[in-house]
Amino acid sequence: MTAQPGSELSGRELATQIRATTAARAAELAAAGRPPRLAVVTATDDEASASYVRSIASAAARVGVACDVLRTSTANGISATLAQLADDPEVQGVILQTPLPDGAGLADLATAIPPEKDVDGASPASLGRLAAGLPAFPPATAEAVLALLDHYQVELRGRHAVVVGRSVVVGKPAAHLLLDRHATVTICHSRTPDLPAITRQADVLVVATGRASLIGPEHVSPGTTVVDVGTNATPDGLAGDVHPAVAAVAAALTPVPGGVGPVTTALLLRHVVEATAMAG
Repeated sequence: MTAQPGSELSGRELATQIRATTAARAAELAAAGRPPRLAVVTATDDEASASYVRSIASAAARVGVACDVLRTSTANGISATLAQLADDPEVQGVILQTPLPDGAGLADLATAIPPEKDVDGASPASLGRLAAGLPAFPPATAEAVLALLDHYQVELRGRHAVVVGRSVVVGKPAAHLLLDRHATVTICHSRTPDLPAITRQADVLVVATGRASLIGPEHVSPGTTVVDVGTNATPDGLAGDVHPAVAAVAAALTPVPGGVGPVTTALLLRHVVEATAMAG
């Protein structure tokens, strides 16, 4: 599928395709006595996080992946739970859901997740392997950016990709994945002076800041493909990091909701099935 000027890059069709192949493979593994199983460790009462975990569990059930949600409330509890899951042969995928309790660091705790079970690419080991070009599960949200661009046949080789946001969850891994596809990559962040001057140079603009409507029409040049990773709760509902008015300027824009989000969840479950197959 090729993106048309001014088009909406919906992720729903791609997510449906990924779920179909994932469900078929999960059924094959289950029939062979190797049912895929995901464990989600959570230590927060945050409603947005809880809603996301519920969506993962629901999506997992639809594709034949068992999903256990394990709740704890302390850093020690998280460490103990992750250590147990690392040694459990019946669990092939582990996710540590954020936010975490005060004083708990994602990087420190995620080291307990073996790379082969780190289906959301959260551990320093997985991120290091990704940066080095070695096999690893990338963070599903970052991978979803590339999957959407591929689905709509957006050319990356030799193009200028600008990533706004430098988190280890999206910004940095997305930049590495774009580099692997031979794009020339610029990373911008909160201390970048004259942000519009840089983002207007982009052939492909990826925005992952967690700030609603940060990117407006003045940040975008005609012909740019814009991928909005943001999901921000506002009084008017869910909003992206890109203002809707950008659609009138950009060549193509992902919607929020319905763009990167569905693809992220679908890829996450595909990772669990791939991990199950590799476990032998």
